[in-house]
Amino acid sequence: MGKQIYLEKIDSLFEKSPVVDFKSIKRVMDKEKNNYAKLLIHNLIKKGRIKKIGKGVYTKYNDLSLAVFSFKHAYIGLQSALSCYGVWEQETIPIIITTKRVRRGVRSLMGGNIFLRNIDKKYFFGLEYKEEGNFYLPYSDLEKTFIDMVVFNQKIDKEVLKKIKNKINKSKLLNYLKRYPLKIRERVMKLS
Repeated sequence: MGKQIYLEKIDSLFEKSPVVDFKSIKRVMDKEKNNYAKLLIHNLIKKGRIKKIGKGVYTKYNDLSLAVFSFKHAYIGLQSALSCYGVWEQETIPIIITTKRVRRGVRSLMGGNIFLRNIDKKYFFGLEYKEEGNFYLPYSDLEKTFIDMVVFNQKIDKEVLKKIKNKINKSKLLNYLKRYPLKIRERVMKLS
């Protein structure tokens, strides 16, 4: 009987939020049941009812983009953001840019891949939440994405660059560039 109570409480957590961390699960259970919480999570993962998307972070959905919520101060950017704005035509894996010190590169997750990049905290701005499926995910806006493409030395072909130039807000871009060193500003202005 006791197990059902905890399962119902945990299910209600996953109904309220697409992503739940272990601390939240521990809070709904009794304080002395910490080891039982770990066992319960392990069994739910084994049964396929929930999936692990980061250290101590779980979801019941099969969406790789939700991994952005397992990193504090993170957003989806670069080619993934360009796809969201209809500028990039190719399918991409979620590219997550975070201020946390994490191992950069490709990570396997839920049968797919995500790509992680780091930025300094002072460059963490220019976000907007876009609806994707049933969720609102943090994406870098088009101006910030354009700057990030230059900062991370991503190749931008002429057709994509033309689409970006047509959609970009020049005053917003100039305002963002004030926060960057002169070399980055010059490289961005040369392209725009």
